Amino acid sequence: MSLSCKDFGTPKSDNAQMVNVTIDGHQVAVPEGTSVMRAAAEAGIMIPKLCATDSVEPFGSCRLCLVEITGRKGTPASCTTPVADGMNVCTNNPRLSALRKGVMELYISDHPLDCLTCAANGDCELQDMAGTVGLRQVRYGFDGANHLAEAKDTSNPYFSYDPSKCIVCSRCVRACSEIQGTFALTIAGRGFESRVKPGPALDFMGSECVSCGACVQACPTATLIEKSVLRLGQPEHAVETTCAYCGVGCSFRAEMQGDTVVRMVPSKDGGANQGHSCVKGRFAWGYASHKDRQLKPMIRASITDPWKVVEWDEAIAYTAAKFREVQDRHGPRSIGGITSSRCTNEEIYAVQKMIRAGFGNNNVDTCARVCHSPTGYGLKQTYGTSAGTQDFKSVDHCDVIVVMGANPTAGHPVFASRLKRRVRQGAKLIVIDPRAIELVKSPHVAADHYLQLQPGTNVAMVNALAHVIVTEGLVKTDFVAERCDLINFQQWADFVAEDRHSPEALESITGVAAAEVRAVARLYATGGNAAIYYGLGVTEHSQGSTTVMGIANLAMATGNVGRIGVGVNPLRGQNNVQGSCDMGSFPHEFSGYREVKDDSVRALFEVVWGRELDSEPGLRIPNMFDQSLHGHFKGMFVHGEDIAQSDPNTNHVTAALEALEFLVVQDLFLNETSAYAHVFLPGTSFLEKDGTFTNAERRINRVRPAMAPRSGLHEWQVVAAIATAMGYPMHWQSGADIMAEIARVTPSFKGVSFERLDRVGSLQWPVTDAAPDGTPIMHVDGFVRGKGNFVLTEFVPTEEQTSRFFPLILTTGRILSQYNVGAQTRRTDNVAWHPEDVLEIHPFDAEQRGIAAGDMVSLASRMGATSLRADITERVPQGVVYTTFHHPVTGANVVTTDQSDWATNCPEYKVTAVQVSVANHLLTLVAE
Repeated sequence: MSLSCKDFGTPKSDNAQMVNVTIDGHQVAVPEGTSVMRAAAEAGIMIPKLCATDSVEPFGSCRLCLVEITGRKGTPASCTTPVADGMNVCTNNPRLSALRKGVMELYISDHPLDCLTCAANGDCELQDMAGTVGLRQVRYGFDGANHLAEAKDTSNPYFSYDPSKCIVCSRCVRACSEIQGTFALTIAGRGFESRVKPGPALDFMGSECVSCGACVQACPTATLIEKSVLRLGQPEHAVETTCAYCGVGCSFRAEMQGDTVVRMVPSKDGGANQGHSCVKGRFAWGYASHKDRQLKPMIRASITDPWKVVEWDEAIAYTAAKFREVQDRHGPRSIGGITSSRCTNEEIYAVQKMIRAGFGNNNVDTCARVCHSPTGYGLKQTYGTSAGTQDFKSVDHCDVIVVMGANPTAGHPVFASRLKRRVRQGAKLIVIDPRAIELVKSPHVAADHYLQLQPGTNVAMVNALAHVIVTEGLVKTDFVAERCDLINFQQWADFVAEDRHSPEALESITGVAAAEVRAVARLYATGGNAAIYYGLGVTEHSQGSTTVMGIANLAMATGNVGRIGVGVNPLRGQNNVQGSCDMGSFPHEFSGYREVKDDSVRALFEVVWGRELDSEPGLRIPNMFDQSLHGHFKGMFVHGEDIAQSDPNTNHVTAALEALEFLVVQDLFLNETSAYAHVFLPGTSFLEKDGTFTNAERRINRVRPAMAPRSGLHEWQVVAAIATAMGYPMHWQSGADIMAEIARVTPSFKGVSFERLDRVGSLQWPVTDAAPDGTPIMHVDGFVRGKGNFVLTEFVPTEEQTSRFFPLILTTGRILSQYNVGAQTRRTDNVAWHPEDVLEIHPFDAEQRGIAAGDMVSLASRMGATSLRADITERVPQGVVYTTFHHPVTGANVVTTDQSDWATNCPEYKVTAVQVSVANHLLTLVAE
């Protein structure tokens, strides 16, 4: 792929009205509102520019893009001049040429003349424009009144700021404000003293900058430039692929020198990100070549033995033989496996096929179980499909945005930037969360309503909102009558209308003032297009599925489903959580969420796979652990998942792993789980994968290899080889072959192929004969299940309760710079922002325990204890503490319980009764 990417100078106009203009004698029709610059670019005429770029609004400061327009005086800037019907434009003549040369002389007079040694040589717009305007002399000298002697700012680990090269075009400032929404940069000074500054901070690292890279991408010179480019030089080709971090699914151009990545650049054509990125996707890709990566298979007879490095043939033969040996002794259902939400659809499909057809059972589960399995269950029960309803662009049309149990700025930052932009445009924002996330109040965005509910009371809150909507006559009755099951609706309406569900009755449970709950319910029901975005703070509860169904009920009752700007939108945590569920990773479902007990469905797979399949649903992850400890489950294949760090009640997990006779781990690095493994199989990074990811909006994106697998084999090839060695042949020639099989057996993927994705960019499932171009918005003409199903949502308090020994509630979450268990991000310079997990604690609770900021504290629960540093903050309410789980040295999941969602066994990470004390104080806990 070519490195060049056409820049049209100004954003595209969405106006449907077309106008006709003449540019340099060429007729062109463009949407009304298009700039003269963009109209010219679309006609193939590139007007010189420096301050203009099509990712931000026009600014008109550089004066290079001057044009002449018949009938108008002067030489207006083409970037800030909109077209008009019949307009006649001249972009180049002797007068304009002289003006542009004069402008360029001023720029070059205050710019270093080190082009040959500059890191941007070959990718510098200033250099290009000097050539374009034909600059051959500078009449003003090259002394540079102020800039040339200024020191560089190298504080950020990923990019450098060189003020001597700054042309004060303000593109970085505008990118930070318009695209990212952080407003961390400004132009300080006037005239020749003007320069970019990171706000009031002394340097970038000490500023509000979140290192999204938007400023670096916008910079036309080497003022802001990646340190990797400084070190390696300019790339020479690019491969478009998809980020392997969160569920936003950003498209990137991996810009390469040979098989070495120089930088990752967000793709302007990315359906999910449209040219934006975050610190993880943009910069934290170095783990792929980290020295800790294991590139050779290893085996050992006992977990106390040292690892023995072997070749692939030996590792595969050994793995297959040991799995067969376990099954021969303990039965066909004594082994199983876990798929990973960080792997491609094709790899996940291969693993679940190996287990079902090769192992001969349905003992397959996925790490998606521990985050969004309630989403799959709840939305399938109410709407008929296990996925969110909208695309990300839908938020641009929201009037009311509800963020519940999610922290988009930390977990889904690219989407968060879009959401914040919509709020700045006037949308009302409601945040429902025990912890005051950034969206509650920050310098440039603040919630209109913040419901700081107690952890574990989501269902009570949803019922209180529903009570107001029903009892105050705010139900969208025409929508309900046309689209929903009226009998179920009436039962639900009667249920939520009961006095016990009123905001006043539930105030003592949720901890939120009834008047505020009523105000939020009225706004959601009557404020126009209203959308709910939720995350793990909804699903990771004992009533996670109930809350999801409650949210779905609210959307149906108010008619906020089935069109742009509304909907129920789960923010998936990992890059392929949606895909891992789609591909049949749950023990009771094949791909496409079809039951293994359904004879007709099973018959289809038996024909395609050529093997009789088990009709009994298999074991979920918690069942595998329990059965291992009871001696009935003996062998496990763990694919790309560190369950010893990520799953709750770590002591229980590790005891179950230790009880296994045979454990296989396939991953990039030796991790906490591999300490209990007998075989370690090296995996591939996203830069080596050839497949697809499916993001939170059901968008299927291509993952293209920038380099060959460093381990020698693709992960699906390893899985297929193990199955074949166990007696079930699995032969594919490529990832494209696997997708072809997926499309054959999965109705929602029927129209998906690598060829199609390579041609159109991405597709949102379902992609069927009825929807050949995909489905950005679900349930437009009716629900997938037919009539929408209202479900009664009885609030059942969690069994995890505080006591005098454990008086605080721990809830957990993520931080922007780190990802999941940190296996990738901890091996990058992102540790500069988050070198350790910390415990957020309210000042009152800290004072009661004699805890000062920065103290090491003991965090103890009924399950176990760990130590970490205290951060005293009012972001958490009194009685609640919060931490992340990115660092294994902390092992936060040592303290979390094995309480789980009643329907899906999704762990209740968000509610754990704990005690906190200064770490060097003796603390004795009496067992309850």
